[in-house]
Amino acid sequence: MLADYAPMPTLGVADLQAARDFYEGVLGFSPQVGDLPDGVLYAAAGSGSFLVYPSGFAGTNKATAMSFMVPLEEFEASVAMLREKGVDFQTFELEGLVWEDGVAVMGETRSVWFEDPDGNILNIETGMMG
Repeated sequence: MLADYAPMPTLGVADLQAARDFYEGVLGFSPQVGDLPDGVLYAAAGSGSFLVYPSGFAGTNKATAMSFMVPLEEFEASVAMLREKGVDFQTFELEGLVWEDGVAVMGETRSVWFEDPDGNILNIETGMMG
């Protein structure tokens, strides 16, 4: 069934150029193939990929849309790079989380959440929480 296939996150955006500036200029992704008629397909590590496409519903999801698992030894450098590029991290109330300068700490797990220009919530973390 569907469990046999790799999922591909899709992120709706209102302004495709602003999204490209963010995903390529801030986060460092490159388009996987030439421009698609209705969006941009980005490659990630391994066989990972995600699609950014124009949508009238851009930014309406208030939950995490996409997460990246980062090794603990690379987490601080990833957070520092995002800060240098002007990314602001979100905080929220969740039992068991301790916030240290915008970084959620739960045991050995470290996580940050931030938004793309359209309000899609992205997450970087060192391991699964909970």
